[in-house]
Amino acid sequence: MSNKYRGGGGRQRGGFQGGGGGRSRGDRGGGSRGGYGGPHGGGQQAIQVFSNPQSQDPKVAKVEDALHPTTKKTLNLGSLKLTEDFPSRPGYGTKGAKVELTANYVELLPPSSMILHRYDIQIKPEAAGRKHFRLMQLLLLSTELAAHQGNLATDFRSTLVSKTKFPRNETFIEVQYRSEGEDEPAAGATTYTVRVLYSKTLSTAELIDYLNSTNLGQSFGDKEELTQALNIFLNHYAKSANNLATIGSTKSFSLNQNAARGDLGSGLEVIRGFFSSVRVATCRILVNINVSYGAFYHAGPLLALMNNYGVRNTVALEKFLKSVRVQTTHLPEKRNKANEVIPRVKTIFGLARKDDGHRMAHPPRVRNHGAGAKDIEFWLDDEASSSSAPKAEAKGDPKGKGKGKGKAKPESSAASSSGKYISVFEFFRKTYNQVLQHPELPLINCGNRENPMYLPAEVCIVLPGQPSKSKLNGAQTQQMIRHAVRKPWENAASIVGEGVQTVGLNENSNVLLRSFGVKVTPGLIKVPGRILVGPKVIYKDNKAADPRFGSWNMIDIKFNTSASLTKWSYLLISLPRTRDSFDLQSVRTVMNEFHQALRKIGVDAAPPLVGQRLQIQTPDDPAIGSTLQRAAGALNLLFIILPEADIPLYKRIKTLADKDYGIHTVCSVGSKLAKDRGRDQYMANVALKFNLKLGGINQIVENKNLGIVNQNKTMVVGIDVTHPSPGSSSNAPSVSAMVASIDRFLGQWPATLRIQRARQEDVDDLEEMLKSRLNLWKTKGKHTALPENILVYRDGVSEGQYNKVLEKELPQLRRACERVYSAADTKRGLPRFTIVICGKRHKTRFYPTTEQGCDRSGNTKPGTVVDRGVTEARNWDFFLQAHAALQGTARPCHYYIVHDEIFRQTYAKAIPPPFQNIADIVEDLTHNMCYLFGRATKAVSLCPPAYYADLACERARCYLANLFDTPSPSAAPSVTGTSAAGGAGQPSAGDVEIHPRLKDTMFYI
Repeated sequence: MSNKYRGGGGRQRGGFQGGGGGRSRGDRGGGSRGGYGGPHGGGQQAIQVFSNPQSQDPKVAKVEDALHPTTKKTLNLGSLKLTEDFPSRPGYGTKGAKVELTANYVELLPPSSMILHRYDIQIKPEAAGRKHFRLMQLLLLSTELAAHQGNLATDFRSTLVSKTKFPRNETFIEVQYRSEGEDEPAAGATTYTVRVLYSKTLSTAELIDYLNSTNLGQSFGDKEELTQALNIFLNHYAKSANNLATIGSTKSFSLNQNAARGDLGSGLEVIRGFFSSVRVATCRILVNINVSYGAFYHAGPLLALMNNYGVRNTVALEKFLKSVRVQTTHLPEKRNKANEVIPRVKTIFGLARKDDGHRMAHPPRVRNHGAGAKDIEFWLDDEASSSSAPKAEAKGDPKGKGKGKGKAKPESSAASSSGKYISVFEFFRKTYNQVLQHPELPLINCGNRENPMYLPAEVCIVLPGQPSKSKLNGAQTQQMIRHAVRKPWENAASIVGEGVQTVGLNENSNVLLRSFGVKVTPGLIKVPGRILVGPKVIYKDNKAADPRFGSWNMIDIKFNTSASLTKWSYLLISLPRTRDSFDLQSVRTVMNEFHQALRKIGVDAAPPLVGQRLQIQTPDDPAIGSTLQRAAGALNLLFIILPEADIPLYKRIKTLADKDYGIHTVCSVGSKLAKDRGRDQYMANVALKFNLKLGGINQIVENKNLGIVNQNKTMVVGIDVTHPSPGSSSNAPSVSAMVASIDRFLGQWPATLRIQRARQEDVDDLEEMLKSRLNLWKTKGKHTALPENILVYRDGVSEGQYNKVLEKELPQLRRACERVYSAADTKRGLPRFTIVICGKRHKTRFYPTTEQGCDRSGNTKPGTVVDRGVTEARNWDFFLQAHAALQGTARPCHYYIVHDEIFRQTYAKAIPPPFQNIADIVEDLTHNMCYLFGRATKAVSLCPPAYYADLACERARCYLANLFDTPSPSAAPSVTGTSAAGGAGQPSAGDVEIHPRLKDTMFYI
């Protein structure tokens, strides 16, 4: 859940998944785009439809129908095992208007006779990073594997797949390291021993037979391993091509001049590339291709890169440049036998520091961190010095002999001390007859801290295709979004026009396709979909809203259940560097207006008490804490007007208010509140949060739309885990959150948070978390009995971890119930559990095939559900796009049922009309719940229990800001109340412990 930008797909380690309009800011319910206003927008670009001449494959539908006849009205419970295994699909959904869609998949057609032999690779001594990658390249060029060229593919890490089997199951191959471009290894180059060990033979024919089988009970144990082998085969092309850059094993980016790119500022550029992954579906092996965006260092002179980033803050600059690879230009060219220049490539370790080489006999003299060429001196031996004395090593001279730029080596006990210190500036002038034009710029260190090797930026060229792993700043993020948000038909056209080629699915450029006999069906596949009708949304006095395009307004409508607010006030915060949008008198006028808006929309609010203005110097000003402490003793809620969208200040306020003092806070940026135009709408949006925090219910849906939930015997639970982002402290923990409904109205979802013991996807303390939610079901929900059913929507689980949910989490949930439920309930098999995994990070996208099938943005319409064509018949999963994407390409949520005791047992005897099967029931219930996200008057992309758990995790990141956020080098140390996260120690449970006054509320909204 963490490490991603909402609405654009996920941004991970330099990659930015494009075309995601799924959970944009309005979708989060806070801004003027999300909560109150009507569904009708302004002018729109003319809608286009991606032209796709392909047609649906009738064979797929035939096999799907054979496995799951849609006419079956009852369910044979015995055919669906009540075990801890994943339940089989109970049929395909039938509800909704049928529609044909294009999916971003192409079909892969390997020969049925293709056999893949998998080999595990081990290299001794161990090598890491680019050296390991280079050794894998050299392994493929070795004499032993030369006979198999064209038959091999590798992930360049630890696995090799071959079309033919090697003569021996275990082979040891010696590989002597040589740099790229070199014909022969350098003198003294390390020789590595590579162990090539046969592990398995995988048959494509068996996989194809399994995917085409109409026997529901048939299984194929090698499915995951064969899929992985096919992915290795596919991704080998991108990793071995000279004109492509890769991020991870799935994203490829063209480095050609005609590649789509743009400037992000501060030394980075965005390049449009493509994600690709082999997936299996009924009757077919598919390749999922999606547009992706990556942030890369600008190639070219290092001098320009440094200047674009800024050189004043050397601490930040050092972090920015670390691990960037550069090619040097100050030494004479070396060429190989093909007359190609052998590049001299170095990796930046950092900048010069005063403690560099502190154990050397003659350490360099560095005036300050990030010093320039005139301010750094290193020891240069006299010509007559003993050969055992440290030499000034020539840049790129592997023997370390001759004059050159200083990689000072530790001096042996017998070494001569004859020599002198010389500045880098003077050394370049004397040795290379080069007068450095920018001696003031920081020198880079391409050695390490113990043995530094300094180089001036003006003799270095940044190599192309290097992704940035650092977190983008606000301006860069905005630029990334600007480049990434494109119309759905544009992304579909890019996939067909550029993506297929870039990911290696063109046999004219990828020789492995021809060698292995693999074909690719041209064009994207078409699949059947359905558009579900949204539920009726109900407000106070049974007034119904009229959803259109997945959203609605609340004109002359009040909250379904109004909260009461007796004591509240406002606080205007000012910072020296910002201009206030209000004076105190103006704020008083606006707050009185806001009070009327609260009452109009249904909050039973008393007039606000007179507020105050707080002038602070920094976000860490102690006055914030004392002010909140006083407010907590007198008020139920404090409305805070911020001078700007100051994230550190916001996080500190939430930490102090939620954890230390126990007062509800709602924050607003003054400039938004000051606008006359649209202020009514903005205030109504903010009122949504007021009502939820104070215990009200904003909206419900008609009873008939919630099925078993409406019987008041089913508690719905949301679970999520957030992990530290790249650049977080090594102490930063994973944090888990659980929310749960308290009654059948699904309007209130109190949350509980826990620190994870390790950075893992499965949750540690589910037993205690669920016990606390069951207690609220009885107390806040006013139930005399515990729920018979517990329906869990689990967010934040990758596909490879689904089994862990059953193996580690479900037993914890059961233990919690064993301790809370009576023996009689337990004997009856209560409670029944169903667990649905919610997946947001998948790359599946659907495109309309007709103008009638488009919404206003050219996307598929809200309520679109797909459970055929790109799924496996034996899995119970479906894609649901409940929302209307505001921009970009809509991203459906992927729901995968990994355990079911509720629906199979409840509907074992008969399926109620208008449903045909259980699949219909679950899809419809999940879709209807998407209209119950209380912070917006629109259907949202992720089912609310998972969405609320996600928001609770985000709030926990506020409390742990000192561990999760990388502070700017110039920032003062942060103070976050009593949170231990601000200290140097390990995080503890108290860091996310909510104040008793707030812990049973929706404090996180």
